[in-house]
Amino acid sequence: MQRIWVSGYRAFELAVFDPKDPKKTVIERVLKEFLTQWLNQNEEESWLITGPQLGVEQWSAEAGLSLAGLSLKEDYPRLKVAMMLPFADFANRWNEANQAQLASLKANVDFSAEVSPQPYQSPEQLRMYQRFMFEHTDRLLLVYDPDQENNPDQKSKPYWLYRAAKRYQEDFPDYQVDLIDMPALEEAANEWAAEQNEGEMTD
Repeated sequence: MQRIWVSGYRAFELAVFDPKDPKKTVIERVLKEFLTQWLNQNEEESWLITGPQLGVEQWSAEAGLSLAGLSLKEDYPRLKVAMMLPFADFANRWNEANQAQLASLKANVDFSAEVSPQPYQSPEQLRMYQRFMFEHTDRLLLVYDPDQENNPDQKSKPYWLYRAAKRYQEDFPDYQVDLIDMPALEEAANEWAAEQNEGEMTD
């Protein structure tokens, strides 16, 4: 069995507020390409494990479930998708539309559960969640660019996860951490834009 944890920027950190935003489309394409390569490495049962955050986490679940037209689960029936929530009532402060979107994803994944059965009480629950995810996966795929963290007073969610992953690697050097950074996203965006232009020219 191979297990990959996929995480990264939240939607608001990328200024993505529309599900049809081209930035979301580009990130989904890059995720699909990476996950396809990962799935082609062997024939084992494969688990894509992610969290519930609006943004890269939910988009990776959609990619795995083929809800974004990416057909990963259709092409790789051995792929399973799991969504792990840090604590109970995770999205209770979200608006109804976002809560409904999360509920739909949870209903479609192969497995979903809360690491802590209690509602949020302290940051210790988030540390427990991180530890759980590291211990139940073999590698981390993070949509994150360290060079973009220029504001010392405001760090993104993947900034803290990347730091935790590097600390985890000190004790478990076989744990693999892969980054999808801004140059990779810019290259994919240019390819997508060129394809759109070609499509307009042939219409």
